[in-house]
Amino acid sequence: MRRRLVVGRTMKKDEPVLLTCVEGPIARLVINRPGKRNAINDALLQALGGFFNDIPDGVRAVVLSGAGGHFSSGLDLSEQVEREPEQVMKHSRGWHRLMDTIQFSGVPVVAALSGAVMGGGLEIASTAHVRVAEPSTVFRLPEGKRGIFVGGGATVRVGRILGPDRMTEMMLTGRSYNGEEGCRLGLAHHLVGEGEALARAEELAREIAGNASLVNYLIIQSIARIGNMSHDDGLYTESLSAALSQTGADAREGLKAFLEKRKPRFG
Repeated sequence: MRRRLVVGRTMKKDEPVLLTCVEGPIARLVINRPGKRNAINDALLQALGGFFNDIPDGVRAVVLSGAGGHFSSGLDLSEQVEREPEQVMKHSRGWHRLMDTIQFSGVPVVAALSGAVMGGGLEIASTAHVRVAEPSTVFRLPEGKRGIFVGGGATVRVGRILGPDRMTEMMLTGRSYNGEEGCRLGLAHHLVGEGEALARAEELAREIAGNASLVNYLIIQSIARIGNMSHDDGLYTESLSAALSQTGADAREGLKAFLEKRKPRFG
């Protein structure tokens, strides 16, 4: 059961993830370790999981950003402890569960990207359904230069955006892409001016929140899964999604609004 909608709710300022407010249908979530360029530790992951496992009632879109000019510089290596292979495996699988939770919560996530979007930060960003970048954004997977392999889902999510060949080169060479290059490659969907990513992300989130909630849910749940299916299974799943969406009050309102030449008002 989701929490009750809270307007203007603010978490403690020293928490690794801040829910700065829930305003109408939009929740604003901020990765909050600016002194470390929002490097990711277990407490930050736990805080993200706490939100996405218990999204407040009434929230129809989430804006995710980073404090202090950076989205996230990746894993906080200063807090990493030596682990046995089994522990690394379990830690990685924990990341995978959290990334799936963000991607498939059913609520659209719009990420405002600036500064460093590196390593684990890029893995988190790639779970967002819409990504807005500024020109000075730096996309990078530095793990190969640090003697480690990615473990938070990059080979699946980032690899499918870039393709395995380009991701291989990116990791081998430590190549960085700026905001314009990242947008061209699909790491971001929208490119805006410096300092404009958050405002544009909030604008897009409000637009998305105005969609029928069932259609948003089906877009999030179905398209990524259809990409993993055979041709025939994908088409069958598409038909099921269409059948669910094209019946009920929202479908009737959408058709009526079209005929009346007005914006629909979905429940």
